[in-house]
Amino acid sequence: MIKCLVIDDEPLARSIVLEYLQQYPDIQVMQECCDGFEGVKAIMQHQPDLVFLDIQMPKISGFEMLELVEAAPGVIFTTAFDEYAIKAFEANAVDYLLKPFSAERFNAAIKKWMSQQQASVHQTAKTLDEATSRHPEEQHRIVVKVGSNIRIIPVHEVQYLEAYDDYVKIHTKDGCFLKKKTMSYYEKTLDEAQFVRVHRSYIIALPELTRIEPFEKDSHMALLRTGTRIPLSKSGYSKLKAVLGI
Repeated sequence: MIKCLVIDDEPLARSIVLEYLQQYPDIQVMQECCDGFEGVKAIMQHQPDLVFLDIQMPKISGFEMLELVEAAPGVIFTTAFDEYAIKAFEANAVDYLLKPFSAERFNAAIKKWMSQQQASVHQTAKTLDEATSRHPEEQHRIVVKVGSNIRIIPVHEVQYLEAYDDYVKIHTKDGCFLKKKTMSYYEKTLDEAQFVRVHRSYIIALPELTRIEPFEKDSHMALLRTGTRIPLSKSGYSKLKAVLGI
């Protein structure tokens, strides 16, 4: 039996997918979800083989939802907006269905998924994690998983980011949160007028900066409003001065 989830905030869109799935008795729909929060919990609970996933949904987008999933299932995106097509395929999606889609187009997506079952699940998960990067929402918020809960951090609450093994540690006034991303990802994603990578291990939020202090051997430190001192590399110091116009 093939386990499946349908994640879409539109009841009509979900009903169409369910209708088309009736001709596939081997595919069992384990749950319908109306937003990404429900979707993450359903994936953890049911461990589906295949997910039909809308992209634009309340709370968090389909791309953000996938970032919170450790073992990515097969994904067929369903959306009314064709500007996400390239990003969806970069995310190693099985297929991309543009609403409204026909039964024939739906069947082609199912056939394509079935033909890809020999592909490596690990590689799919890795590609999904990296390729769902730099969607517009993440310039304004960072979605993290805290235990079984999901937290949305507005970027204006971020004080600085720190490299932490295979993760990035997001520092805020409410504490630190881990995100399985890279520093390079955030350097490219966050607004460069507000965030500067000052060291290979640190990105600081400019509104948090109070002053730059000299340190030993012609090096410098950035002092933040919290009192935290961040080391500046030579290139980071130059970049920071350029952004500040000094």
